[in-house]
Amino acid sequence: MITGELKSRIDRIWDAFWSGGISNPLEVIEQITYLMFIRRLEDIQTAKERRASRSGKPIENPIYTEATNALRWSEFTELHPESMHQVVRDAVFPWLRELGGDDSTYSHHMKDARFTIPTANLLTKVVDMLDEIRLGEQDTKGDLYEYMLSKIATAGQNGQFRTPRHIIHLIVEMMAPGPQDEICDPACGTAGFLVTAAQYVNRTHKDALLDLAQRRHFNESMFHGFDFDSTMLRIASMNMLQHEIERPDIRYRDSLAESTASESERYTMILANPPFAGSLDYEATAKDLLKVVKTKKTELLFLALFLRLLKPGGRAAVIVPEGVLFGSTAAHKELRRILVEDHKLDAVVKLPSGVFKPYAGVSTAILFFTKTNNGGTDDVWFYEVTADGFSLDDKRTPLLSENKLGPTPMSQLSEAEHVKNNLPNVLARWALRNGSEKQRARTEQSFLVAKADIAAQGYDLSLNRYKEVVHEEIEHRLPAEILEELERIESEIQQGISELKGLFS
Repeated sequence: MITGELKSRIDRIWDAFWSGGISNPLEVIEQITYLMFIRRLEDIQTAKERRASRSGKPIENPIYTEATNALRWSEFTELHPESMHQVVRDAVFPWLRELGGDDSTYSHHMKDARFTIPTANLLTKVVDMLDEIRLGEQDTKGDLYEYMLSKIATAGQNGQFRTPRHIIHLIVEMMAPGPQDEICDPACGTAGFLVTAAQYVNRTHKDALLDLAQRRHFNESMFHGFDFDSTMLRIASMNMLQHEIERPDIRYRDSLAESTASESERYTMILANPPFAGSLDYEATAKDLLKVVKTKKTELLFLALFLRLLKPGGRAAVIVPEGVLFGSTAAHKELRRILVEDHKLDAVVKLPSGVFKPYAGVSTAILFFTKTNNGGTDDVWFYEVTADGFSLDDKRTPLLSENKLGPTPMSQLSEAEHVKNNLPNVLARWALRNGSEKQRARTEQSFLVAKADIAAQGYDLSLNRYKEVVHEEIEHRLPAEILEELERIESEIQQGISELKGLFS
């Protein structure tokens, strides 16, 4: 987690950027992210060198060569501030723009990357700060990035806020992507879903990735991300490359405005948290999406898009605002009917309303569905997450130690700890949804609902529509017992009054 001391340092650097004439918050984030990326390249190169030293073989796919060693973080950060500023501006950034290869999506997004830190003093401050941060497996860079985004007042309105890492982790663990999948996030932002999916495949299918063809698929054709913010695309490309995915398909695309014809039925898995930006004009919306569901609501249009993009048998996990579950418009009802009747709706996982604070307090849920084109929904699994391991206020303070957070904690949780972090239980019960979960009552935290019951409720998918409340049995006393108790009390009062009169007589 980002400490208070580091937050103060970031705040001071932020102020220094503004004083230096950089007033666009996203530009501040972009410049810091470039340097975070360069610092991480040093770590990756060092790891490659260690492996080569142990094996006695040449370095595999080196990032730096003898000709470019002077551009390494460990080299230029030892220079005098003025010299460092000159080297980063005139040598490191031109090299960075060409790092991904001439025809890679990375180089396409990086060709316009500019180094805009105006002074050697400011660059030194940023470099010193990054030298104190561990940018390893725990994704501290994500925490840093999230904190910086929290400083942007319009982050929630623009949809440019980071999905919490533990929620992404939960979704990826539940979806369990395999080495053959083609995974797409049509609103990828900084590529958090794609990076986490890549890490999952790397961890769970190591042997499969030893195959050359399979490794090529992993590097070049497994991961696809779209966005229409060029800054986000650059950051996403850097994020993927530093996680050693060599040629990801990260590209500019206005997913709702462009026809899906060229992408139709191309992907086996979609992982997404699309922006809830309100409404679009019909004229600005792709006509093939309007044929699925006639609406201006972006959250409904994205769901229609995902059904178009998936291959038959393809699966999706999508975060939606809770209104999608019970909205009463014709478009809301029709889209829910399509999911339940024409495809296979697998699950609805309700999240607590504070999950996206401090950016937004909107209540959300995760929809899990499979594209079939011919139905298949028998039962829908519901789970009500009441705690995700963090406080549900703007501070989002951890409620447990780090080894007990997330969906796959390092230590087993007690019953009292489960009350503070439901995510491991979500994952465990998800695995039992076709077995013992079928016997659970609707008074439990998770349960299944038959398709017929959902259809009878007009395809309402809100959990509270089906959850039953346990009414506690209260043992009532007999009227004669109550009257006897009242007479006893009255007698004691009268006796007390008599005693008081005796004292004053």
